[in-house]
Amino acid sequence: MSLPTPPDNDPGPQTGAIDSAGLKPDSGFNYRDFRDTLGCFATGVTVVTALSSAGRPIGVTISSFNSVSLDPPLILWSLSLNSPNLEAFRNADHYSVNVLANDQQELSNRFASRRNDRFVDIPTRPGLSGIPLIEGCCAWFECSNEAHYPGGDHLIFVGRVERFSKGRAESPLIFFNARYCLLDNVPPVG
Repeated sequence: MSLPTPPDNDPGPQTGAIDSAGLKPDSGFNYRDFRDTLGCFATGVTVVTALSSAGRPIGVTISSFNSVSLDPPLILWSLSLNSPNLEAFRNADHYSVNVLANDQQELSNRFASRRNDRFVDIPTRPGLSGIPLIEGCCAWFECSNEAHYPGGDHLIFVGRVERFSKGRAESPLIFFNARYCLLDNVPPVG
């Protein structure tokens, strides 16, 4: 099954014309091949959640999550400058990175879509400042919104981890070569 290109985290170029072969005129750089080659790096799949300034839950599927530092505890992720949720995440005091389990592909697809009712019938519990934590995940990282940095057609978010926990799910959802994958021979937790 292919993960739909998340509109909020589309790694493709956002400025300038690109032809059907993925080439930007006069550049010689093939963005489609670049994107396909980036797909050779397997990543976990996460949903970042927060509350808008109006207190409405927001969330997006991302695979750009990464650790930065143990001391202080920092993580990073990025969001497309074209995301309709960009300003809400930029202005949020806190957000949570929900590490999806291997049985949460539907959640990944839902939060990668443009639908407005992403949280309907999704079991959550409140985290720091009321941010929604999605039930059934492998792990949660609750973060204060520490810093933002420009990154081409994305904004890079650095979060200070204030609270974290592991879930009962032992196997994460993985994305590789434009598809969801499952880990074989997952070592026991503990």
